[in-house]
Order: sequence, then structure tokens, then C-alpha cells
Amino acid sequence: MKHPVDVHVGKRIRHRRWMLGMTQQQLGEAVGIKFQQIQKYETGMNRVSASRLWDIGQVLDVRIAFFFEGLASEYDQDSARDNVDQAGDLLADREALELVRSYYAIPEEQRRKLFDLARVLSDVA
Repeated sequence: MKHPVDVHVGKRIRHRRWMLGMTQQQLGEAVGIKFQQIQKYETGMNRVSASRLWDIGQVLDVRIAFFFEGLASEYDQDSARDNVDQAGDLLADREALELVRSYYAIPEEQRRKLFDLARVLSDVA
């Protein structure tokens, strides 16, 4: 059975990799492992060791804490499972990830205007 923390960490790895436009193959090569192992990490099938998570964080240019953001207290397993389910829906949506990546590719001033427009439109809906 997959542990909710392993699933959450895997989704955060996939999310960051996607944001950088990196393939599983590229991440695996940079870390020194096969892409199949990256697949297993991203699905939560295999647990990521601390040293491997450090290496992945270095390649993805994030702090180790990034992989645990949004996760409930380790003592609150029911809440952790709920958070994994909610966060996983958005992170698994390819369209949402592409939208976020495209959004951050827009120059900051234009991005701010687009953000304000989106907020107004969502308030009207």
C-alpha cells in the first residue's frame, strides 16, 4: 500500500519537473538513475530516500521542504490523505500544469494584468 506522504512527495517531484519542462529521462540522467525509477517515485510506488530527495531537489532547484509543502502533520494521517487527494487532482491535470508554466513565461507586468483579469472573471462566474 502506498503511504500518503510518498504519494505527496512524488506528485511534488512531478509538478516541479513539469514546471521546468524536464522529462523523466532528463531528471533520471541528472540524478544518476533510470527514468523508470523516477516514474516509481512520482507515483509513490517507491519511497524516495533522503539522499536521493536531496539530489532531486538540487537538480530541480528547490529546497527539500518544497516536496512536503501542503502536507498535513505526520500525526494526522486522515488529514494527510485528504490533502494528498486534493492536491493530487490539480497536480495530475496536465492542462493545469501547462497553464501554470505558460503563465510564468509571460513577462511580469503582463502576467499581473492577466492575474487581475482572471480574478475579476472568477468573481463574476
